[in-house]
Amino acid sequence: MLQDIRENAQGTIAKIIVGLLILSLSIWGMDAIIGGFSGEPEVATVNGEDITEREFLRVVQMESQRRLSAMETPDPSLLNEDQIRRDVLDSLIREQVLIQDANAQGLALNDADIDALITQMPQFQVDGQFNRDRFVATVRNMGMGVTEFREAMRKQYVLNQIRAGIIQSAVVADENAVQLLRIQNQTRSFRVLDIPASAVEANVSVTDSEVEEFYQQNSGEFQQPERVDAAYITLSLGALAENLEISDEELQAYYEQRAADLASEERRASHILIEEGSEADQTMATIQERLGAGESFADLAKEYSIDTISAQAGGDLGYAGRGIYDEAFEKALFALEEGEISEPVRSSFGVHLIRLEDVRQSEVPPLAEIEDQLRRELARDKANERFAEVRAQLADSAYAADDLAGPAEELGLEVREAKAITREGGQAPFDHEGLVRQLFSEDVLEAGYNTELIDVGDNVSVVARVREYHEAEQLPLAEVRETIRATLEQRKTREALVERADAIIAKLEAGEPVESEAEWASFESLARNSSEAAPAVMQQAFSLSRPDEGEARYGKTVTANSAFVIALEAVKDGEVAEDSPELSQLRDFLASLEGQREYAAYQQFLRNQAEVDRP
Repeated sequence: MLQDIRENAQGTIAKIIVGLLILSLSIWGMDAIIGGFSGEPEVATVNGEDITEREFLRVVQMESQRRLSAMETPDPSLLNEDQIRRDVLDSLIREQVLIQDANAQGLALNDADIDALITQMPQFQVDGQFNRDRFVATVRNMGMGVTEFREAMRKQYVLNQIRAGIIQSAVVADENAVQLLRIQNQTRSFRVLDIPASAVEANVSVTDSEVEEFYQQNSGEFQQPERVDAAYITLSLGALAENLEISDEELQAYYEQRAADLASEERRASHILIEEGSEADQTMATIQERLGAGESFADLAKEYSIDTISAQAGGDLGYAGRGIYDEAFEKALFALEEGEISEPVRSSFGVHLIRLEDVRQSEVPPLAEIEDQLRRELARDKANERFAEVRAQLADSAYAADDLAGPAEELGLEVREAKAITREGGQAPFDHEGLVRQLFSEDVLEAGYNTELIDVGDNVSVVARVREYHEAEQLPLAEVRETIRATLEQRKTREALVERADAIIAKLEAGEPVESEAEWASFESLARNSSEAAPAVMQQAFSLSRPDEGEARYGKTVTANSAFVIALEAVKDGEVAEDSPELSQLRDFLASLEGQREYAAYQQFLRNQAEVDRP
């Protein structure tokens, strides 16, 4: 096993392990490796080994940060701290069980193996050679010491070997993959009879007594929820910028400062683009050699470049300023002198050679032409500097105030009103879950305090207070009568469509005549992903059992506006070649799924066998 580790040290496994270490061990440190220091309070004991409170709280903090960073608008008030603590403790227990299992199996790396692994990792190399300074700097950036990192690698690498060994050992019978692919590539031939809702509308009626009965039996569905009317202040960067005055002197100074940027530079480039791959470096070396021998850049672009449009013009891309090309391409282009050719440049499109053909500069536009633009830019820059200060002032002022009028007057802001906000929210800014939760909190709803200052968007903050509370109330029948009638009509229409479809299927199965053949639509040899028939029809047609030769299988699907009777007439399994790439991919996919299932089962088995004590 250790020899395999050495051979793979520069491969995918090594990169995964380093990634895992950076993610987890820079968070947990040595406590996660050696179980913390003796004598510390523990949150759980797994087979006699402690998980310390310090380790637990550290991981809880980092998991909270991870979940916050995953939010579009991070808001700590939205975190479920109890759930985070439960998830973290379960995760630490599972990890501890796996570590103990690895130790019991005698899976370990000795110091020489750790040294060999570290020195071969590209992350710690300079010009292809191990560099101790880079190694130490990288490890310290993780928040770890060298000894901690070595022990962390020892543990994580072995654990990964267990996981990889179980997952890679999974086997799927070839016949299972073949059969699944046959079914996946299956085609079906069928006929469809469409019964529209209009065909049964004469049989559908709803009486007033039925409406009243439904209202009484479902009274809970017809309530106006509790709601509040609120006052609020919004502080936004945009509004702050609009209210800032920019003097002519400030504008002139800003114009002069921006002069270099306002004079736009455009560069005319030519390039030769080749595909990235194992032969890319050799191909580029050949092109550079031929250029050095005096051959034309344009001719070589026509011969080699996969950018066929520019290749026809000798690689010419025309003039362009900054922000047009790929970042790596732009950086190389704007570093060239006129007539100079770059070294090979890798971008998302492939590998380029770039030649700078020409540079042209535009004049700085007169101040009068761009005055409004510059005023907005300068106002926003000044607002950026002031926003944090004003936000802090508003937070402090609103916290101490008995209303919002004082803070609004103090900062020159407007108090606005919003009505009928429920616990589900309301119109912006009360579509923000954290702000609504604050509004309905005990301190705000019952004690009459202002909410905290809540960030509801980028550089937009809101503080609010309840002005009036409205209890939940039953809506009168008169207000919901027509809604109930429409619901009952839709329900009865669906029931009538089901009844009509069932009657037709009964006749078909008995061999009796039904609607004329002209009303049936025929579909021949449709694949599962075909869009020729409606999705509901396709789903039902492919769920019916295979018909006998010369017979048909019948089924139905019903929507709000139609019923479809389906007569399945033929099923043809897909053909599968033994050397088909599709079969190979499916076999690998099924094996991966089975491996993941077996690994999860193995983890659960160890967890079930462990003695876990939670004080």
